[in-house]
Formats: sequence, structure tokens, C-alpha cells
Amino acid sequence: MLNKSILHLTLFLVGSLLATFVAANEARMIMEKVDAQQRLGADFNLSLSTLSSCPFQIKDKKISCTEDSRVKRFESYSIQTGPNKKDSKGISIILEPAREKGVGMLTYSYEDDSKDTESWLYLSALGKVKRMVSGSAEDQEPVAFFGSEFTTEDMESGKTHEYDYEILQEGKYGKSEVWVIKALPKPERLKKTNYSKLLFWIDKNMLTPLKVQGYDKHGKLYKRTMLKKFEQVNKIWVAREVTVFNMKEKRLSTIKTEQLVLGVELEDEFLTQRSLNDFAFREKHLSKLRKFFK
Repeated sequence: MLNKSILHLTLFLVGSLLATFVAANEARMIMEKVDAQQRLGADFNLSLSTLSSCPFQIKDKKISCTEDSRVKRFESYSIQTGPNKKDSKGISIILEPAREKGVGMLTYSYEDDSKDTESWLYLSALGKVKRMVSGSAEDQEPVAFFGSEFTTEDMESGKTHEYDYEILQEGKYGKSEVWVIKALPKPERLKKTNYSKLLFWIDKNMLTPLKVQGYDKHGKLYKRTMLKKFEQVNKIWVAREVTVFNMKEKRLSTIKTEQLVLGVELEDEFLTQRSLNDFAFREKHLSKLRKFFK
């Protein structure tokens, strides 16, 4: 009788472990498909967008800015590189307001988790390029995108290998059928992230996040990201409006994409520091890109 009990317990434990493994593998496969689509959408990506930021309040379950929004209009171009197309290079140049025109940001992100994301910021008023690194030091903050609530970490892709995944539930979210997937950073990732946990609401049809929640090292909600106004461009689902709510600082930032063109190829030399501080060089390349805008 004892041997049978041990056998049943063993079979139960093996079955539970197998079920857990299968579920984790399914969650990873889903997130890898989501990541692959995001990378396709970022490859040879040309866009014209507005970025608005403001402090906010929540009253009667409604969110509203407590001050006038600070608005920037900018052009961006990005490509995916590396042997697995999981490295990325991107550049953004501010067009408006006039006092910030020409301010630019160049970012390189790498699949290799031993290499830190690199960013360079050009301040036109000073005429200097400043190098910024999202390092692995625990007190190193990810680089903010033009002073907004978006950071280089929030915009990264190709990092699925740095997380463990689990499907928490399936069901309706608004009008969409979704998976709710938990992502826990592995030890090396945990050293260089502000998040102890991420929750993704993944649309089953589009294979894209509708909402993302990031929790700080104390387990408190830190950031909430909402994605809206989806459309297919070159058979790839993209969100034309993305808002990040910083729940600690009570600030929000929204990027609205006015124009988007995929498949625009340009010389690699454009995605270098020279494009930040050499106006004539930058405009020569941007003039080629602007022809694709309607």
C-alpha cells in the first residue's frame, strides 16, 4: 500500500512538473511571436510622431492632465541588425518646438545580454553629443526618451531570452481575446532593470500587447502602458498611439504616430553619431526619407 502511495505521488509530481513545463513553453512561444512581430515592425521603420507629456490625476476613475502638456514633434528611423535581427539601431530628431529643433537621440540595443544599451543625445543649443549608457549597475536608470516616461528599456525588443514566462489566464479584455502573461526577469536581467515583474495582455488575433504593467523591486505597480489605434502596415499590426503612465511620479507620456512607412532602406552611415551633429549630412539623408511621407 505504501509503495502504491509513493507511486501515485511520484506520478502526480511528474505530471505537475510536465504540465508546468508545457505551460511555460507555450507562454515563451507566444512571447517570441510577439517579439518577432515587434522587430519586423521596427525594421526599416520611418515615422513622423508627436510626443506629449504631463503630470496627471485620477478623479472619478478618469485620468486628466493637471498642467498643459509639453509637446514635441519628431522624425524617427530604425532598423534591426545582427545575425538574428535582434539588435537594433534607431535615431530620432526633434522638429518642434523651435527651441528644441535639431535635438537628436541615437540608440543601439543588443541581443547579447553582456552588452548594455547605448544611447547618444545631441543638444543643439550646446552643439555637443552626450553618451549615455543603460548599464548593469543597480543604481543606473534606463535612459529616458527626450525626457518623457518612455525609456530605452521600454522600447527594447529581442530580449525574450532574459525572462521566464507564465500564462496566468485567458479571456476577454475589452472586445479582444487575450492571454495574460507574466514575465519574470532572470538574474542577469534583474541587475539592470527597474522591474521585478511584467504583465502583458496579449491580443490573440494580432499577437501584440494591448496593455503592459511593470512592477518595481518592491512589487508595487510602477508603470502601465496602453496601446491603441492598431492597423496593419505591410501585414504587421502596429499601434498608432502608445501611452505610458508612471504611477509613482504621476506623469504620463503619449506617442502618436502621424505617418508610418515600413521597408524604407537607407545607408547604414545615417545611423551614426554624425547624423546628430552634422546638420548638412543629416538633412541630406532625411530629405530622401521625407519623400516617403504623404
